[in-house]
Amino acid sequence: MNWITRPGWPGNLLALFAGALTPLMLAPFDIWPLALLSLGLFYLGLRDLTPKAALWRGWCYGLALFVAGTGWIYVSIHDHGGASALLAAGLTLGFCAAIAFFFGLAAWLWARWLRRSEAPLADALAFAALWLVLEAFRGWFLTGFPWLYAGYSQLDGPLSGLAPVGGMWLISFVLALSAALLVNLPRLRARPAFLATALVLLVAPWLVGLALGGHAWTQPAGKPLSVALMQGNIPQNLKWDPAQLRAQLNLYRDLSHTAKPADLLVWPETAVPVLKEYADDYLADMGAFASSRNSALITGVPVRQLNERGEKRFYNAITAVGQGQGTYLKQKLVPFGEYVPLQDLLRGLIAFFNLPMSDFARGPAEQPLLQAKGYSIASYICYEVVYPEFAASLAARSNILLTVSNDAWFGSSIGPLQHLQMAQMRALEAGRWMIRATNNGMTVLIDPQGQITAQLPQFEQGVLYGDVVPMQQMTPYLRWRGWPMAILCGLLLGWALLASRMAKTL
Repeated sequence: MNWITRPGWPGNLLALFAGALTPLMLAPFDIWPLALLSLGLFYLGLRDLTPKAALWRGWCYGLALFVAGTGWIYVSIHDHGGASALLAAGLTLGFCAAIAFFFGLAAWLWARWLRRSEAPLADALAFAALWLVLEAFRGWFLTGFPWLYAGYSQLDGPLSGLAPVGGMWLISFVLALSAALLVNLPRLRARPAFLATALVLLVAPWLVGLALGGHAWTQPAGKPLSVALMQGNIPQNLKWDPAQLRAQLNLYRDLSHTAKPADLLVWPETAVPVLKEYADDYLADMGAFASSRNSALITGVPVRQLNERGEKRFYNAITAVGQGQGTYLKQKLVPFGEYVPLQDLLRGLIAFFNLPMSDFARGPAEQPLLQAKGYSIASYICYEVVYPEFAASLAARSNILLTVSNDAWFGSSIGPLQHLQMAQMRALEAGRWMIRATNNGMTVLIDPQGQITAQLPQFEQGVLYGDVVPMQQMTPYLRWRGWPMAILCGLLLGWALLASRMAKTL
């Protein structure tokens, strides 16, 4: 088995295999034990490598992870971006190859500064800390790509009870620690005291996770609210066609008029595919209709308004009318989908860089929450729900969570299913009901345990009915967010760095 831990393509091929396991541990496959296998192989493969060899092995792991897990990007570029099959495949592969260097960087740092082969227990702890720092950094750098985190594999696994305590971060840390400890158990047999400690660290988090599963950290703040979610199932190639505008507005109007009365009527992202200033009369009519039913209507609609510098900019937004009020401007934008990096160079090269509504501005950080039926609603537009810390900052002030999306960009790929799983984790972390309205599928209601209670079929037009309960109080994660894990990881990495440098000087 030495070929696993030594430089060369046999070990790199195994790293590719380990990275490719990642999608299988997440939705829609949910084979969560593969998280331990994938992380364990990654950790074992870095044991004896030089920093340079470790960099390339980490890159191989990351490349397979993103090709297998985010290959659905091809659908957006080819089917909706107007790129040829060859160009779309090249751009998708280039993206995956570039972002894979996050894992290469982590592997290089591990081999260069942090690895402590002579101390298996401390080595496993430092690896878990580095893994978590890698995930957090990947979700922050250059606006971040917080996708395919290991912790999501435990939404229905034994560690799900830890999510309200330390968020998805705590689960990822425990998975990485458990994988490294399992790899190191044979090396700890000769050290009974360290072996006992390792077994406690290995078993205890899983027992705690099981014990906390289903625990209610929050309490109802009022009576249940009835909801009706409209799923228009509008093809993406018609979404921004001016000739289809009236038909789309009529569709959502008719779905709402014929729906059963509900406290909350929710339309998906950009259900009104025209600037709000041009749809004021339409929204006023729908607001009057909602008020006549004692309802609040919440819909996605693009907005044009002045920014802090007095410039007119476009924003992806949600607005509430009827028995609701407020407008929320999206803060976390999708690169190329909602803004184009280096747009002076890229716009005009291919249709993908000129997608409709790809010139949005980022909304301000401090915004009031939407209000509906007397409750505060934390709103996330599409991609925003995949940012754990950002989502928690809004959820802490809310009674109900709401996310609207248009996943038609990704066709029948696994992308929308991964997206839904992350929304479920946000509900579990916050201990709040989540309303999720989409254009063409994965329109669901999610309870405070992260479980789906009602769902519409994908690629069908319809209305989803159900009830949600406004919640109050905060889970430990909402109260403290990622700071406890950040402090723990900082201490573990600082300890590993200091010990490694001291060992080299002796």
